[in-house]
Amino acid sequence: MSKLPEEFADLERFTDWCLPHEEDRYQKRLSSTMQEMQEFYDAAMPRLEAVMEYCDARFPLNGMPDDAKALIHMMQSLVNVSFPVEVWKQPRVLDSGAAYITCIKEPVV
Repeated sequence: MSKLPEEFADLERFTDWCLPHEEDRYQKRLSSTMQEMQEFYDAAMPRLEAVMEYCDARFPLNGMPDDAKALIHMMQSLVNVSFPVEVWKQPRVLDSGAAYITCIKEPVV
């Protein structure tokens, strides 16, 4: 059974990145290899605009069906891995030590 809308079946293999909470997305990033993040990034980044158009044109933010919500959560994970892939070349923020930020409100759950 697919977790994403049919139009985005090409991203189905990355549904382990469909995480509704920032803490989970961050932990997934930290526990992933750079190769895993790069593969996800390379597949999902070219689809980002199509995802935004699909969701914005069809659904209100608080009234999305589960497959569209999963797609949004996947794109939130994409944002979470973009700096490690594009800039830092590692899952953690450079020179950040034990620093940590807690998300207190999710935009879409």
